[in-house]
Amino acid sequence: MPDVAGTGRNQAVGAARGSGSAASGVGSQSTVVGSRLASGGGGPRHATAAPVYVISVAAELAGVHPQTLRVYERKGLLDPSRTSGGSRRFSERDLARLRRIQDLTAAGLNLEGVRRVLELETELERLRADLERARADALEAIERIHRHYRRDLVPFDPSPVPYNPARRRGI
Repeated sequence: MPDVAGTGRNQAVGAARGSGSAASGVGSQSTVVGSRLASGGGGPRHATAAPVYVISVAAELAGVHPQTLRVYERKGLLDPSRTSGGSRRFSERDLARLRRIQDLTAAGLNLEGVRRVLELETELERLRADLERARADALEAIERIHRHYRRDLVPFDPSPVPYNPARRRGI
């Protein structure tokens, strides 16, 4: 099978299946994979979203059985990318979400509770982003108003004018 987007995926899979310590082989290869993605010009954000790991490698990196990943996907907790042939590909972002799922289940939540917590965290991130955009829009509007005031300012002569009460009474 051809190497997916030049990421070295086949090397990572081969290292996981090779002789010796599989965990250390995968770890060293995943570093190579990550550096190739980062040096590919996409930057770190692109590297985290790139679907690189097959299910067996992702399961080994997470310390779970591949069937666990399938169950998590079926329950809607994970959504890995799929190749045109239908096989799953997990990204660093998927692995980070998997670690969050493991933390929540270790804390005693069942899978439905985990799903709800992840849903609420996603909503919280969206609302924080909306709030940040609203703050930026408000600051921009304030700045625009202040610029408008500066154009409409009229010179003011602060020299005192003597008060003449006789003038006021019409005398």
